[in-house]
Amino acid sequence: MSEANVIEQHQSAIDLWLSTGVYKKNASGQIVDGRGNIIVPIGTNLNTVNTNLDESSSTIINNDNADTNQPPDTTILGLPNFAQYGFKVLDAIEQSGENVRKEEIKKRTAEIGTLSGKRLKKYGRKRQGGVLRYPSELITEHTDYLQIDIERYAEIGKTNYISNTGGSSRYVLGNRKTNRAGQTTKLSSRPLINDGTILLPIPSNISDANNVNYGESKMNGLTAAGISAAEELVGDNSISDLLAGKNIDLSSLENAGDKIVKMMGGDPSEAALTAADVLTKELTASAANIFDANVTVNQLLARSNGEIINPNMEILFSDVTLRNFSFRYKLLPRNKREAEQVKLIIRAFKRNMAPQAIGSDGASDFFLRSPNVFKLRYRSGNKDHPFLNRFKQCFLTDMQTKYTGEGVYSTYDDGTPVSMELTLTFKELQPIYDIDYDEFPGTGAVGY
Repeated sequence: MSEANVIEQHQSAIDLWLSTGVYKKNASGQIVDGRGNIIVPIGTNLNTVNTNLDESSSTIINNDNADTNQPPDTTILGLPNFAQYGFKVLDAIEQSGENVRKEEIKKRTAEIGTLSGKRLKKYGRKRQGGVLRYPSELITEHTDYLQIDIERYAEIGKTNYISNTGGSSRYVLGNRKTNRAGQTTKLSSRPLINDGTILLPIPSNISDANNVNYGESKMNGLTAAGISAAEELVGDNSISDLLAGKNIDLSSLENAGDKIVKMMGGDPSEAALTAADVLTKELTASAANIFDANVTVNQLLARSNGEIINPNMEILFSDVTLRNFSFRYKLLPRNKREAEQVKLIIRAFKRNMAPQAIGSDGASDFFLRSPNVFKLRYRSGNKDHPFLNRFKQCFLTDMQTKYTGEGVYSTYDDGTPVSMELTLTFKELQPIYDIDYDEFPGTGAVGY
């Protein structure tokens, strides 16, 4: 039986040397170095450490099939003998640093998320709903009207930074509260802030316009043959083989040559003459353009033969569009109650279309939050209109208020203009897709 020395080290260092094989565990489960010293974490009660080891307990468990005759793992001072391990220790240190870096990135990402969440909660903290209506008597549960609900903008999020194409996140569905807005007789006497509903009559000249962008595309036969050959070349050979420079199948290039020959007459000799003629005119046009002649191959072919290279023009789908809706109202308040409602309606549109700032917080100098969204619906009584189009969520992009509706400044005793014109332009947040017509509310009426 022998008595071993006890060496205290930081737990992180012990874990590192264990992972690299510098330290090992003996039969008693104690961590020891190559000289038989017992390694314990700093702060361990040394009185509890058994230093009297017999031959069996001092035997190191060798799980790595290491050479039992190798030199000591540590120096006489108990420090790791790095020379015995070559780059193994350096790799372990590098890996340890990489793990620390990943943990630091994870920690900082979580901290940024927490700070962003706290900052976002400061925007638009005030919330004040209700129902505003003009005119106050004409809109009832038996009439048709335009309902505009105000809600906070729901951001796409950081999961993938793109919205779900054709998803329901931008649909205007309504809820139990907003669906009953047309039946209420109690109107708000306070401004609408980040919430609320505005009821307006359906204006004249309403319409919707659905557009899709298309563009002209040209591709002559030579270009098409070259692209076809390139696709076949890649298809017949793996990308790894192409990158590695291995022998590749070039039969697709021969097929492309056959296609070009066929396009130019079918006979190889005729194709060669035709190609030579086209090439000559290409070189001629290039030489002439040195002097700003602005001559093309097709112009030379048309002048000499009355032909041009077939451009194979076709119109192709190129982009989606977002719909705009414009509504124009003539506001003629007839009494004090309607005048108050008109003022609150104008104020509600102005406030809720404005970008949101935090205010006294310093972060307001750097960030602004998206304005609120507006949910538009044509309504008939307490139901959606049975015929007119549906809307997706919209931003109010433009608002014009003319306080001299008749071209002459005229007000009531309290300063309310006698006649006003209000023009609102909304833009949908998301394009319209075919699958939108298969989900409610797109299944009703004429759809979108």
